[in-house]
Amino acid sequence: MDRLIITNNELVYTEYKDTLETLYLKNYNYIDVLKVTRDKIHRGHKLYTHPLAGSIKANDTPYKSILISKYESYLDEISLSIIENSIQVYTDLLRDNTTPLWTKDVLNQFMIIDLSIIKNSII
Repeated sequence: MDRLIITNNELVYTEYKDTLETLYLKNYNYIDVLKVTRDKIHRGHKLYTHPLAGSIKANDTPYKSILISKYESYLDEISLSIIENSIQVYTDLLRDNTTPLWTKDVLNQFMIIDLSIIKNSII
């Protein structure tokens, strides 16, 4: 399968580590996931899911999972534009409001939401 998940969400990693190639960015934050994805796109990977997919504002959740092509090819200008714009949107959101210090229960809910979003993208 030509799919790779980039995630900082332990639930996503646990769910897919044995069935899909998964790059688990443990202890990385949301913007780090975006930047690692951007770097992969520069090397020829293509976005399969939008980096800002979901109904939760990017600066509210620390978790992000993105599906990209597993194999390198040519630089996809559309994927590059989307990831660059997503990084800018996230940076602008953080300038206005930092990510709150959520309780463990709320963080777990964000992990479940992120897992649900990526799960629906893979089906």
